[in-house]
Amino acid sequence: MKLELEKTDVWVASLKDKPGALAQALKTLHEAGVNLEFAIGRKAPEKKGAGVVFVTPIKGAKQIKAAKAAGFAKTKSLHSIRVVCNDVPGLGVMLAEALAAAKINLRGISAASLGKKAVTNISFSTAADAAAGMRCLKKLSK
Repeated sequence: MKLELEKTDVWVASLKDKPGALAQALKTLHEAGVNLEFAIGRKAPEKKGAGVVFVTPIKGAKQIKAAKAAGFAKTKSLHSIRVVCNDVPGLGVMLAEALAAAKINLRGISAASLGKKAVTNISFSTAADAAAGMRCLKKLSK
């Protein structure tokens, strides 16, 4: 199966756990011309009254400046690969098993399919693990 693989920088922002906080953060990015391909937000159970949002990509001086102004920072603890391919049954198993066989530990995974395409964002705790994951998945791509 042909996999389109790309290393992605993940940006993160802390939010107040209140209506409109996420909307305002995303609006700031939108107004700077950011076209997000991935966003995931959640409450921060370890910090009462707070939430967190992860997004990608943010590129270019104007977008980076707006992201920083909105409280976003490029994470140094998340190293991510975006996998785009045709959606097939068992895709998640195939990716997870390949990485497990190579003894590469995952930090997290988010996946979605729409129509015939699937997009999977796989995160690792270290740059070395992400590089190993990229090599592993390149071997899987045919």
